[in-house]
Amino acid sequence: MEHRAVAIVPTSDLGASEAFYRRLGFSVSSDYGHYRILEDGRGWHLHLTHAPGWPRRIEDNPFGLYLYVEDVDAVADAVRDLIIEEGSPHAKPWGTYEFAVSDPSGLLVRVGRPMD
Repeated sequence: MEHRAVAIVPTSDLGASEAFYRRLGFSVSSDYGHYRILEDGRGWHLHLTHAPGWPRRIEDNPFGLYLYVEDVDAVADAVRDLIIEEGSPHAKPWGTYEFAVSDPSGLLVRVGRPMD
């Protein structure tokens, strides 16, 4: 079995978070009411857990998530209206081609790939 890590993301609004991650390409593979498991069928896995009142203020959410994908532009097209940095996706000084969005709980989500 290969190793992998899966983020468990708290949210006060499971419906809004699920809709956001669907736009990025995820679908629900398991629904346990207050806990949902999402995946894209190609390697992305994410768990959403209901956390009432999280975060108290969206701008205080310190967490982030990085999603690696081959076709960054296709994912960007699905969420173009949510992209934080104008002109993204674009090459970053640290060697990635990426863009960033914020989920409904203020979690920073970067989507990108290493540049060859």
